[in-house]
Amino acid sequence: MQRALKALCIGVLLAAAFAESGFAQRALTWQEVRDKFRIANPTLRAGQIAVEEARAQEITAYLRPNPTLTIIADQIDPFPIGPPHGAFAYFLPVGSGSYLLERRHKRGLRLESAQEATKIAISNQADLERTLVFNLRMAFVQTLQEKAILNLAKENLAYYDHVLQISRERYRVGGIARVDLDRLELQRVQYESDLQTAAVRLRTAKIQLLAFLTDRTPVDQFDVSGPFDFTEQTPPLDEVRQTALDSRPDLRAAMESVDKAHTDNRLAWANGSTDPTIGADIGRNPPIDLYFGVSVNFPLRIFDRNQGEKKRTQLDIGRNEQLVQAARAQVFSDVDSAYATVVSTVILLKPYKERYLRQATSVRDTIEFSYQHGAASLLDFLNAQADYRSVQVAYLNLIGSYLDATNQLNLAVGREVIP
Repeated sequence: MQRALKALCIGVLLAAAFAESGFAQRALTWQEVRDKFRIANPTLRAGQIAVEEARAQEITAYLRPNPTLTIIADQIDPFPIGPPHGAFAYFLPVGSGSYLLERRHKRGLRLESAQEATKIAISNQADLERTLVFNLRMAFVQTLQEKAILNLAKENLAYYDHVLQISRERYRVGGIARVDLDRLELQRVQYESDLQTAAVRLRTAKIQLLAFLTDRTPVDQFDVSGPFDFTEQTPPLDEVRQTALDSRPDLRAAMESVDKAHTDNRLAWANGSTDPTIGADIGRNPPIDLYFGVSVNFPLRIFDRNQGEKKRTQLDIGRNEQLVQAARAQVFSDVDSAYATVVSTVILLKPYKERYLRQATSVRDTIEFSYQHGAASLLDFLNAQADYRSVQVAYLNLIGSYLDATNQLNLAVGREVIP
């Protein structure tokens, strides 16, 4: 009974270990990678803290001025001479308070300026995420590309090993010369090299992707999955441009900076106005038992009427308006360049998918069949095999270029227009 229970426990532990291993090796999709990145990336988290700091500035901007309380104990005579006697015979206690009255909506304008600064911080955070997600997507695409090249290298090596097996059998029965078999076996080194190079490049791509995710998962237990292909459908350029104008966070931040500059200019004019300070005091002045008084203090703004800030903020409006124009021009430039790259890559990919891949496979298989039956030379076979390999690799590299171009277009637009 104890032996059976022990075996059962071991079985449960092994099953749990295999299940955990299988879960750890589950391939992540692009959506899962991006969600994990948004949670774990320290740069994004630091940017979000900066947004919260901007919101905290709104509290400071909307605070009212503090009142002032003054307490005076005057006319204390520590060495009295003559009547009346006592150190506190002429003691004068006075209490007073004052408060600054802000005019022309200064407090509301400070709050409005701080709120617009928060909007700019949010847009800048979105722009930071846009750039970082672009780099993340580049690393993700690179990983998919290296996986595809590694699978191709495995297929090529397996196919070549099959050819070698047939060639060794032909040599055994006298169908080919020893030198031809040796040349075939030497050519296998190229396919082994391709396989090892692809494995190293895939491992390096995974390491870079893990660095973006701030993930300490072992490379051998980390994998991603997703479509490694292209689509011939591309949205119209005018639609992509308009989407970019509506979505680009850096352009939105530039436009919000213009709004903030206008608010700051109105605040500068408000700060140039006079704010009175009202006060009240109460005290006891012998022989009067009790008195009170009121006061109003008006600063005379003869020399300083905040002229410098008025001029600076007015100039800042024009500067930010020019920056908006520059940002808008940059949006069009980025979109048009990325769009042209996507269209050009699709034009190159279409004949590969329609003809070149099929023709390369057909030529390789035909020459291989002819060579095995003595109708083609060894050189013809090796050339056909090399052509097939180069066409397949070129196609995979073009797919990677297409995905990089679509990623660049999504970066230019500010959101995914081509998933």
